[in-house]
Amino acid sequence: MDKQKLLDRVASSSEERVLLARVLDKYEQMERRNIPTATAFLSESEQAAAGRLLNAAGIHSGFVWNGGYEGAARKILQFLPDWAEEDSSAICYLRAAFRGDGRPTHRDCLGSLMGLGITREKLGDLLVSEDACDLIAAPELSAFLVQNWDSAGRTKLSVSEIGPEELVVPEQKIQVLRDTVMSLRLDAVAATGFGISRGRAAELIRAGRVQLNHTDCCKPDHSVSQGDVVTARGFGKFVLAEVGGLSRKGRIAIAVHRYL
Repeated sequence: MDKQKLLDRVASSSEERVLLARVLDKYEQMERRNIPTATAFLSESEQAAAGRLLNAAGIHSGFVWNGGYEGAARKILQFLPDWAEEDSSAICYLRAAFRGDGRPTHRDCLGSLMGLGITREKLGDLLVSEDACDLIAAPELSAFLVQNWDSAGRTKLSVSEIGPEELVVPEQKIQVLRDTVMSLRLDAVAATGFGISRGRAAELIRAGRVQLNHTDCCKPDHSVSQGDVVTARGFGKFVLAEVGGLSRKGRIAIAVHRYL
């Protein structure tokens, strides 16, 4: 494997190149030392980039994604030698119980963690419910957060480590939108999903503000398929949940699930 040529081919920016070089380093460490290794927590777009890298390198097995629960957005990538199974100790689970009547938001909780000097790559998903925020994090943070994470916004916190079976995952709210489109072009489907005109959707796509399956896409005429995920900065995210038949006027029936 020529590492530099591989990065030249896959990385779309200097920042992504640094990220993917770190992913390769973890893979090479596993191969060289025959021990399990893991990346930091990766966002969905970073996971997509890492997936392209693995595919380009011909690495199709010997790794698992782990976000702590099914449906997690942020995940670590674990590389496993033949003798090893998924390493559950590579992440930890914490609960920050709210003390008093306050209910901090996701932003409050994340901001308070950043205020403690913790970088985002050390943190998985933050799951805010009515009376607590459950957090998935790098295991080396556990003792520090139990001792030092004492507030979020104006709310006092009581932090303890929990087991994965105790994790409370809030129900994801979605809005189902149904429409018909002339074709499954990205701009047409995005117009339905974000409730904007097709022209405005095309502008956002050309401006680089839209991702298809967590990968930048600047082509309004790019084809979209059932199950694809579309995100746009400032507009949110939706899934093309259903592609139906043709109407009498030859338009395609679609249903999108927009995340609220």
